[in-house]
Amino acid sequence: MLKACRLWSLSPGGAPAALRLLRKNRGGGGGFRGVRRVSTSWSPVGAAFNVKAQPARKELFGECRGLFGVPELSSPEGFHVAQEKALRQAESLVESACATPLGPQTVCIFDQLSDALCKVADLADFVKIAHPDPAYREAAEEACRNIGTMVEKLNTNVELYQTLQKLLSDEKLVASLDPETRKVAELFMFDFEISGIHLDEEKRKRAVDLNVKILDLSSAFIMQTHFPNKIDKHLLPEHILYNFAHDGNHALVSSLHAESSDDLVREVAYKVFLYPNPDQLNCLDELLSSRDHLAKLVGYPTFAHRALQGTIAKSPELFLNLFFSCRYNIEPSLYCPFFSLGACMEGLNLLFRQLLGISLYVEQPEKGEVWCEDVRKLAVVHENEGLLGYIYCDFFQRADKPHQDCHFTIRGGRLKENGEYQLPVVVLMLNLPHSTSIAPPLLTPGMLENLFHEMGHAMHSMLGRTRYQHVTGTRCPTDFAEVPSILMEYFASDYRVVNQFAKHYQTGQALPKNMVSRLCESKKVCAAADMQLQVFYATLDQIYHGKHPLKRSTTEILKETQEKFYGLPYVPNTAWQLRFSHLVGYGAKYYSYLMSRAVASMVWKECFMQDPFSRAMGERYRREMLAHGGGKEPMLMVQDMLQKCLSVEDFVGALVSDLDMNFETYFMDS
Repeated sequence: MLKACRLWSLSPGGAPAALRLLRKNRGGGGGFRGVRRVSTSWSPVGAAFNVKAQPARKELFGECRGLFGVPELSSPEGFHVAQEKALRQAESLVESACATPLGPQTVCIFDQLSDALCKVADLADFVKIAHPDPAYREAAEEACRNIGTMVEKLNTNVELYQTLQKLLSDEKLVASLDPETRKVAELFMFDFEISGIHLDEEKRKRAVDLNVKILDLSSAFIMQTHFPNKIDKHLLPEHILYNFAHDGNHALVSSLHAESSDDLVREVAYKVFLYPNPDQLNCLDELLSSRDHLAKLVGYPTFAHRALQGTIAKSPELFLNLFFSCRYNIEPSLYCPFFSLGACMEGLNLLFRQLLGISLYVEQPEKGEVWCEDVRKLAVVHENEGLLGYIYCDFFQRADKPHQDCHFTIRGGRLKENGEYQLPVVVLMLNLPHSTSIAPPLLTPGMLENLFHEMGHAMHSMLGRTRYQHVTGTRCPTDFAEVPSILMEYFASDYRVVNQFAKHYQTGQALPKNMVSRLCESKKVCAAADMQLQVFYATLDQIYHGKHPLKRSTTEILKETQEKFYGLPYVPNTAWQLRFSHLVGYGAKYYSYLMSRAVASMVWKECFMQDPFSRAMGERYRREMLAHGGGKEPMLMVQDMLQKCLSVEDFVGALVSDLDMNFETYFMDS
């Protein structure tokens, strides 16, 4: 019944949490009361990102407003208050759901229940990893745990399940539901069933225990993927020791050091960082086994079959036909002066204004509303519909901040009981460099692409105007949720778009066409190799979550799969899978990037490649794809956008065409 709303970047190679009554990452049009018009306190978006943030405004008498404007969260202790309030509200709504006469109102109450818990759980899911204050992180972690406990109880609440079952088994009542309401009701029922609600009491208890165990194992696995490995200093050549942190007589290797120009440093880092950890191996084995037991308990042959229900792929078998494309390195420092953060944000603003009639404005936050002084708050405003929602931009590097770019839903949009619309609130988290005394924040081409990618998620959240928060914005099947973000990468690789904003921060010179062409060409040179890599990752994920018990160890399976699907050989005494954090958040769904890439490629070529600023296509895109969130079958949304039915061959062809060096994009020949 719940969907956790974090979207880690999958470009290529990010992870939603695992609550179900909070369902995972499932958002246009107006017509709802409560539309707000342009505020005089808003300022242009571009320049605000090239300078230091102003101090937050103080409310009357200097009171602290609380994180995201939530009064209770002016201190870490407020999480307990907010959580208890949500739990009390949830209990009341459970009673209402079971007592209210069956009909559309039943679904509304279920959605209110989901919303009450999501408002705390989604916010806490972000704060527990991103807030610089450990006290806030610990309080948020505790809130997540307590809300999760309530979720497991609700997922096995027989009376709630029977209420929904009676509604959906009554043909006359079902006929009275509009398509979106019926879809949401079916999604709630699906969540109950994959949780084991239809089982007898003993098996339901086993399902709950397995879910709790999986959450604990997932947390432990994720934590260990980031821990460094130690090696005695005397085992390493002295001239490379400075590349690693030290702990007494040990060197600490905390990453692959892939950017190092020293071959020996990269070799040492690869072999040490990926050296097998017995505890982590046991944790992964238990996690995969527990997922398999849960899937079989609730009636699926494998966890992969359970995970792919309701997605574009629908079953593990379809995914095996898909592939993916990529890029290789160029010299990023040559491009950085043309990609100041302020210019890139203004470029996004111009693009959204032309495509969708949307403008981004900077709004000064209240005291206590943001968790770090360099966080910017954006108001998203439509030219006719007014304020659509807010994006908090946590863009800059800081100590202890996760090194992954991602999108968090803090509050989902929905139609409230009083007829007003609950505006969506999201966070975009990046790791960009700060401005210096002589230059604004300057982005590499990869950072620019990631910025556009994450802003695609944000627009998905902003432009949905679903009635139910259960299916708002990115609360949709994983292999559709990545489509809007990957589509934005195509805009970021088109000269007509880039030429609007890419100007040298000192001279104002436009980015030369020949540099743009080289950048585009560089993305295709090693595309086939990276397609192999992504197919390897996705295949390994499917095997791990396929038929159990596994015939060999996870490392032996890794070696065999790598030799079959990837061109580079396996390195002995390494266990890369133990650093593959996506196995938690995207378990059995890593193929989603391949599927979403194929859809985005088709949408780009059919709808936007001829004119990336087409308002008609922008409106169709909003109407047919962004507006529905998870409230409509994803394949229907894609087919309505492309105005044709699709086959497996269409998906494969779209990916292969992206690899074709002879396929000229407008990026190259404009």
